[in-house]
Amino acid sequence: MTPARVVAALCLIAPFVGMLWVGSYAKVEPTLIGIPFFYWYQMLWVPISAVLTSVAYILVRREQRARKGGESA
Repeated sequence: MTPARVVAALCLIAPFVGMLWVGSYAKVEPTLIGIPFFYWYQMLWVPISAVLTSVAYILVRREQRARKGGESA
């Protein structure tokens, strides 16, 4: 497994770990604009997951392009 694929895998695993570890965010405080931590923490993971998935996609595509370019030369 290449370093790019390891980083991509970590990017894809991070949201699962962040959301499945409920004990870390099962609380009311701190609130954000009156919204309990439990809810805004989960909603924060939506854009974070999108960014991490995009990073993983870019890393894998870049590696695939480099591999195809190296084989044809």
